[in-house]
Amino acid sequence: MHTEMVQVLWGCFLLWNLNIAPSQTIYPGIKARITQRTLDYGIQAGMETIEQMIMEKSIPDLKGSESLEFLKVDYVGYNFSTIKIKAFSFPNTSLAFVPGVGIKVLTNHGTANISTHWEVKSPLFQDAGGADLFLSGAFFTGILILSRNDFGHPTLKLQDCHAQVSHAHVSFSGELSVLYNPFAEPMEKPILKNLNEMLCPMITNEVEALSANLSMLEVLTKINNHTLLDYSLINSPEITENYMDLNLKGTFYPLENLTDPPFSPVPFTLPERSDSMLYVGISDYFFKSASFAHFTAGAFNVTLSTKEISNHLVQNSQGFGNMLSRIAEIYILSQPFMVQIMATEPPVINLQPGNFTLDIPASIMVLTQPKNSTVETIVSMDFVASTSVGLVILGQRLVCSLSLNRFRLSLPESNRSSIEVLRFENILSSILHFGVLPLVNAKLQRGFPLPNPYKISFVNSDIEVLEGFLLISSDLKYEPNLKQEPRIHSWEALNLINGHWSGKPAP
Repeated sequence: MHTEMVQVLWGCFLLWNLNIAPSQTIYPGIKARITQRTLDYGIQAGMETIEQMIMEKSIPDLKGSESLEFLKVDYVGYNFSTIKIKAFSFPNTSLAFVPGVGIKVLTNHGTANISTHWEVKSPLFQDAGGADLFLSGAFFTGILILSRNDFGHPTLKLQDCHAQVSHAHVSFSGELSVLYNPFAEPMEKPILKNLNEMLCPMITNEVEALSANLSMLEVLTKINNHTLLDYSLINSPEITENYMDLNLKGTFYPLENLTDPPFSPVPFTLPERSDSMLYVGISDYFFKSASFAHFTAGAFNVTLSTKEISNHLVQNSQGFGNMLSRIAEIYILSQPFMVQIMATEPPVINLQPGNFTLDIPASIMVLTQPKNSTVETIVSMDFVASTSVGLVILGQRLVCSLSLNRFRLSLPESNRSSIEVLRFENILSSILHFGVLPLVNAKLQRGFPLPNPYKISFVNSDIEVLEGFLLISSDLKYEPNLKQEPRIHSWEALNLINGHWSGKPAP
């Protein structure tokens, strides 16, 4: 019920944005570039899917009538039904970008072996049986137009469809097949005529079914219990002679508040490269909106008890006992204590060539609660933790990890000496390094989902930090047995065979 409400609110939010800001220039938080290498690999890897689709596709019956002059029969009605493709070959197939338009599909010299059930009726006789139909000289060309709908979903449309089969050969089987095979040739011409009239409408229907599936794909992903990520297209794909760019919004929102952050993305340009199949640029806006959304949702507030600190620090630092002794030495503590860390502002993102840092301004309080008493604050002070961000692609996700560079503690307004503050700075820096960051990194292991289609994995991936954005370069690999994480309206639910949507909303 909660998910459904979020989706309803999201729909209203999108419509509101469309109505109030139709002329505002919107820049993407994420750019995905598909190169010609992707199209070339798509032909190779896609044949398996195409084969499955064609093998299982139901082809409409072919019906008609002919006169058999050599038998002096004026009317013979025929019906070819239960038409199944047993084998096919598309030896010459290509995909190419058409600048500013779409993707041109071209195939020729195709062949297919088809089995079918046939019936023949005339005033003098009727019969039924099986037949084999061999098609050759198959040709198809068309342009796939890629666009977006009002909700940022991708859409497909087929333009300039031309499809034709040049030759057909029918071979009958059945009790009277010896009689029928001699006049199979006169029937091949009307069969070809009927078939060629059906081809473009059949292909267009398949493209429309795929477009309908695409229009239901998830563009809003729940990242965790705090945030959602908007992957919607902000405009139609930009197509050049060598590549296609997809501009995605790439904005995080607090789970309970679908309001844009108080800052906007700035334009960035992907470098002109073509060695990889896919390039993904992730701007600093993406990370800034993630920082703002998590801060707004309170995700950066951490409270650690003595037991929790022990569990994490003992595993990572042999000096934990000494640290507790030092705290006890300063404050003569015998009761349990807690460490409460709260971000005072959204963490500051900085992407410079070769360097990704995150500065976390926060306050830290050490609390204790003596028996039969209220919680007491031992010490409270502000600090800034400067961290380096490590990046790696695991599966279909970008995974980040934090490591502490430096820890700057502000002097508290207290009567304690600066020496004690410095001693606390070392202790609290260790707590952050060995206690808090392992907790944060464990949560970051879930990562950010990368935009990727059905059963496609990233291989030979590389990550670069450039001025203001990350650049991911990757090849793609189609893996039919790849198990992808189920998501609301995900690529996993695409049914390319019968054109129906099989996804189920999350509970």
